[in-house]
Amino acid sequence: MQEMDQKQAAIAEEMTQEELADVVRVRREKLKELQDAGKDPFAKVSYPVSHTSAAIRDNYDAMEGQTVAVAGRIASKRIMGKAMFAHIHDVAGAIQLYIKRDEVGEDSYADCKKLDIGDIVGCTGTVFKTRTGEISIHAQSVDLLSKSLLPLPEKFHGLKDPDLRYRQRYVDLIVNPEVKNTFIVRSRILSELRRYMESLGYLEVETPVLHNHTTNAGARPFKTHHNTLDLDMYLRVELELHLKRLIIGGIDKVFEIGRIFRNEGMSVRHNPEFTMMELYEAYTDYHGMMERIEGIFTHVTQTVLGTLQIPYQDAVIDMTTPWKRMTMAESVKEYSGVDFSSFSTDEEARAQAKAAGIEVRKDATWGECLNAFFEEKVEENLIQPIFIYDYPIEISPLAKKTKYDPRLTERFEFFIYGREMGNAFTELNDPIDQRERFEKQAREKHGENQDVEIDEDFITAMEYGMPPTGGVGFGVDRLVMLLTNSPSIRDVLLFPTMRPRS
Repeated sequence: MQEMDQKQAAIAEEMTQEELADVVRVRREKLKELQDAGKDPFAKVSYPVSHTSAAIRDNYDAMEGQTVAVAGRIASKRIMGKAMFAHIHDVAGAIQLYIKRDEVGEDSYADCKKLDIGDIVGCTGTVFKTRTGEISIHAQSVDLLSKSLLPLPEKFHGLKDPDLRYRQRYVDLIVNPEVKNTFIVRSRILSELRRYMESLGYLEVETPVLHNHTTNAGARPFKTHHNTLDLDMYLRVELELHLKRLIIGGIDKVFEIGRIFRNEGMSVRHNPEFTMMELYEAYTDYHGMMERIEGIFTHVTQTVLGTLQIPYQDAVIDMTTPWKRMTMAESVKEYSGVDFSSFSTDEEARAQAKAAGIEVRKDATWGECLNAFFEEKVEENLIQPIFIYDYPIEISPLAKKTKYDPRLTERFEFFIYGREMGNAFTELNDPIDQRERFEKQAREKHGENQDVEIDEDFITAMEYGMPPTGGVGFGVDRLVMLLTNSPSIRDVLLFPTMRPRS
């Protein structure tokens, strides 16, 4: 007759406080009994693990009959008189333990029967298959390595509350194997990004997180204070200006993968702390950066997933190159029917925005109206990978002007599934023009009650001479979301920002 430890299977999320307190009390009593008997599990300092569960499963023919040592967290157990079965989870998956009283000894078997779901154990034994064909370990010894004092969510229901999952990621990782896989994939993506960039001759660098003044990027920074210097400082909102200094210094191909901090809204696409990758290359332009992005995204996708056809939410994204290319004005014309190339004045553009029910500032320029049309009428339609290029100068303070229209810049953004994935320029390298744009942006930000300073050192660096340069930055988290079919950025951040519980 099977004895199921029903207490272990209680759904922690649905327990009353009294029930939870009772389970915790019983577990602490078990711990005290062990400690009083000289078997304190927290005193263990190591265990000689020889194989992971996956290594045993994947190489069973060679492993059959061999003695192995494994360790992991108990996920289930069932007792059948003088024998018991238990599944443990390790970093690579799960494997079954077969524990027989006559093999491990009466005292050890009695201790095994008292194990709780969530306890961490080590087991030494031989590899075999049960009558049902399940690869298992016939235990010779079992050691309790750490006692779980809180119950885990029941395995069939799991931890489902998103708020609790994000707050207690450690529990989420324990009970939801697919979550652990997401972060394994994330790690592989980061590795492949670095490997690919290095293969192209790029140098990876690290630049300061703390800046001693705000930048001219269109984002609100977090502010802090350096006590020793008695100086206000700001967490970086971009990687750009320091990387461009390195281009000026003669490092012709440079990239950084780093944390960015923006004191702005939170949503399924935005977290105040996120990861960006920015790369800069001398002697190329934004068309060269389009080729770089195609190469990066297709390499990482093919290497990590083994395909360029990505199921994402309700669509299948085809990453095959070349990706489609359209100017911003062309895309607005295609999706709204409005041809901005036919407008010669700001007044005409504002009148068209009003007619279309698109809100813009009363003194909005032609470029601001074009961008408003794009955001309102176009962006959500861009499901398959596409480059949208030639952006208005008003929203592109670091990009060179196009040769055919001074109102536009050599800038592109690329979109997948209606989301902006990254941003690129033919970088402005004229220090006089750059100062004028910084001053204009600073005046505008001051009018919005934002303190923005001109980065005088960057202007000085540019005055030494900056070569023609292409640059691009993209959100690593959004790439991970895409390749793991995750709907929210919080699903791909191990510890997303959360409002403290009251």
